[in-house]
Amino acid sequence: MYKDTNKRSVLKGLSWRVFATTTTVIIVYIFFGRLDLAIAAGIMETFSKVALYWAHERIWMKIKWGRKKIEPFNLWFTGLPLSGKSTIADAVFEELAKLDIPLERLDSKDIRDVIPDVGFSREDRNRHMHRIGHLIKTLQNNSVSTVASFVSPYKESRKAIREMVKNNIVVYVKADIETCKARDYKGVYEKALKGEIKNFSGINDIYEEPKQAEIVIDTDKTSVEEAVAIIIKYIKKNYVK
Repeated sequence: MYKDTNKRSVLKGLSWRVFATTTTVIIVYIFFGRLDLAIAAGIMETFSKVALYWAHERIWMKIKWGRKKIEPFNLWFTGLPLSGKSTIADAVFEELAKLDIPLERLDSKDIRDVIPDVGFSREDRNRHMHRIGHLIKTLQNNSVSTVASFVSPYKESRKAIREMVKNNIVVYVKADIETCKARDYKGVYEKALKGEIKNFSGINDIYEEPKQAEIVIDTDKTSVEEAVAIIIKYIKKNYVK
């Protein structure tokens, strides 16, 4: 979360005083017809009110009453490779960033670049998901929400994430396997079909569909813009009011 610094509070006070002091000078001049008196009153008021405004701001910064903490959440995008989850997650992240909340973006490709020796067997993937869960948990302990996109094909790894982190929102980005193949600009589906890539979700490895996802986005029927609107509406309703 963010808090105002002393410099910001002072600058806010000064900007307000430009408007308020001008009003004071005009009122004094109207009543007394003396410009020197009006200017003197404006100057005295400016210095006294800036100091009072600063003190008032700092006092209220220490008062917790009336404040509502934004609980960190985790948007977990899951789906077949090339289902569109990263594209939608990127767009959602950009929209959430406009709300000025502490936020981080986690994507499977970026994480595997950092930890390149992670395998693709069921055991390797489940172990990898536990690492991601600990990372998200650490970020949440610092009030940082996350937008994460991972194939996460196994129900036990998604269950582990749900148990490890707070306010976990599973977004199942659903797409027909043929649709994913048509989007295969990388050629990975073709390689998997030829046996060149092992443990490829949806081809030579299973993808277990989430049965209790909070949000389901069918990319065969829903555009990226529509998907983003659905997800942002859910977040605003439940977490950022």
